[in-house]
Order: sequence, then structure tokens, then C-alpha cells
Amino acid sequence: MTALNRVPSLMARAGTASALTIAAVGGSIVVPGVASEAAAATSATKALHIAASKKGSPYKYGAVGPRRFDCSGLTLYSFKKAGKKLPRTAAQQYNKSRHISAKSRRAGDLVFFHSGSNVYHVGIYAGKGKIWHAPKTGDVVRLQKIWTKSVWYGRVG
Repeated sequence: MTALNRVPSLMARAGTASALTIAAVGGSIVVPGVASEAAAATSATKALHIAASKKGSPYKYGAVGPRRFDCSGLTLYSFKKAGKKLPRTAAQQYNKSRHISAKSRRAGDLVFFHSGSNVYHVGIYAGKGKIWHAPKTGDVVRLQKIWTKSVWYGRVG
């Protein structure tokens, strides 16, 4: 049973009147497990917007912003601004993230490109099969369709 499925039973135990009173005065009901998932979604959404705001910034190998980026530099910068710490390289970021299925992916998750077990590129999932990323030398930060099935997904917690 997920934390969201427990909300009705928790509210019943707390009493409908008290839950409605709390809601009416602008309070919130704390449900274990839900707040951390909501916070992760918020930081992922912030990171996605930060990456998108860097549209057109030039690619530079080893750069971590704020004006130039490589792929993992963009993800590191975006999540740092959103309040989450990531390691430096795409492979290290993959090892640090919570691995999820393609079916479970959502906007703000990391998309890791791999050849065999070697992770060589990372971007931030924007939804509809697209990512924000810093592609390569001579290119700029941009939104692009995922071009291969050789990807893994990770969620920053």
C-alpha cells in the first residue's frame, strides 16, 4: 500500500472534521512518505526549468556553468540550483541516482545514454520523449528528442 493510498484511512482516524478544519485554515496533513516524494518532484521540476533556462548556452567540455556546460555539468548545475547535490560525471550521477524504469519516468528525471555498461551522456527528461541537454562541442544546450533506446533513467532523491 502506498502512502497516497493510506491518506483516506489516516484522515478517517484523524477525524473528518479535524482534517477539514486543518484544510480550511490553510494547514496541511503530514503523511509519512508523501512529503519526500513531493519534495523530490519539486526539486526535479525546478532543475528541469533551470536547464531549460540555459537554452542556447555553448557546450564546453568540463564546464559546469553558469554560461557554458558539458552534459553532466548542466545536470549538476541545474540540480544544485534546485537544492540537490550530484557528483560530477554522467557515470557518477547514474550511480548516485535511484534507477527507475522507462515506464516510471517523469519530467525532471535524469536520462543516461549508455553503450553496454558504459554511461557516456546525461540529460534531464522534459516529457514527451525529449530531454534538455548539452550535446557536444560546437553545439548548445537544447531540447531534443531521445534518439536511441540505449538509455537508463534515474531519479534524484
